[in-house]
Amino acid sequence: QVRLAESGGGLVQAGDSLRLSCAASGRTSSRYAMGWFRQAPGKEREFVAAISWSGDTTDYADSVKGRFTISRDNTKNTGYLQMNSLKPEETAVYYCAAKALGYLSASSYYNEGYNYDYWGQGTQVTVSS
Repeated sequence: QVRLAESGGGLVQAGDSLRLSCAASGRTSSRYAMGWFRQAPGKEREFVAAISWSGDTTDYADSVKGRFTISRDNTKNTGYLQMNSLKPEETAVYYCAAKALGYLSASSYYNEGYNYDYWGQGTQVTVSS
């Protein structure tokens, strides 16, 4: 069992930056891929970014490419999402997720939510215009 806790959300203005963190606890000796998703009021959850266990492969939604950066520090069991040039339409609850890899490649990453085994409670990001 892996428990995830997001932090770093808040209220910012359009064009500002935020860095979200996702701290993992529990069975962190296992390898797991990580992802970030967001859900705005009245909308479905959408993929934002993903990173492999090894950190050598990443994937981004087209809407955030060039502005967001996903990273991780396995020594701290923590993942990060650096968000720059935020837009009002990116106001949402941001969730991190983890997928246990077992014997899968350390370079595996996933951009579909159904692949993930564990989810955090989410952190609110509000971008004012």
